[in-house]
Amino acid sequence: MKTEDLQKEAKILRREVIRMVYEGKDGHPGPALSIADIVTALYFDIMNIDPKNPEWEDRDRFILSKGHACPVLYAALNERGYYTPKFEHFHLRELGSIFQGHPSMRSTPGLDMTSGSLGNGIAIGCGMALAAKIEKKDYYVYVITGDGELQEGVCWEGVNIGTGRKLDNLIVFVDRNGWQSYKDVVYTVGMNNVADRFRAFGWHTQEICGHDMDAIKAAVEIAKSVKGVPHCIVCDDIKGKGVSFMENNNAWHKGVPTDEEYAIAMKELGGEQ
Repeated sequence: MKTEDLQKEAKILRREVIRMVYEGKDGHPGPALSIADIVTALYFDIMNIDPKNPEWEDRDRFILSKGHACPVLYAALNERGYYTPKFEHFHLRELGSIFQGHPSMRSTPGLDMTSGSLGNGIAIGCGMALAAKIEKKDYYVYVITGDGELQEGVCWEGVNIGTGRKLDNLIVFVDRNGWQSYKDVVYTVGMNNVADRFRAFGWHTQEICGHDMDAIKAAVEIAKSVKGVPHCIVCDDIKGKGVSFMENNNAWHKGVPTDEEYAIAMKELGGEQ
């Protein structure tokens, strides 16, 4: 897709995130909005997938390790054509809904992995990438993880395996928005030197703006050209991107807009109020 078309699609996904949380009266809008551009680039341009055949054996795989950001993933699946007809209302987090508060592959068609218990995505991605190597498949595995999530020790066990097994078919995006549920990452850890750490483990590592469609696409192409090592794309993102009162405001890690806030957000995103 053209860059401008991807940007329009990302805005649609952001509107759907706000609507989903507003109608469901629960959810994590901030973390979902920060990765909307990455998810859009993956699902509408980069990944080799078939929405009409979601279990296609040779498809690229996607893991949303920071599973609480799932509204943007649900919106992408819906807009990409995984559901016929499209869902008009998601009933996010409702009992019996296929759209739960964290991704559940047994509940939601089109998901490659269940997530929500933070820290597991990279290690699971390594397993999928290794399976592709063993079965001589050429699909790629994409993972989105958060910079706060990287405090989980299992992340680095996975990173180590990725290097040791030379998983060059694994591409991990780090949503470096600087926040976690409690406070900012630097307050908790004392630093946010994500790229340095991945490089120290031997990963091919790039740093980009995670809201620049062309940069996202170019980074993936560069990653695919480098063989023999796994890949990390560290994305400098803005939590709550696209909605003025949510941007870089950690109060919106989890929360529901009021009627007035909903109207403001939808207007800013170019949607119906």
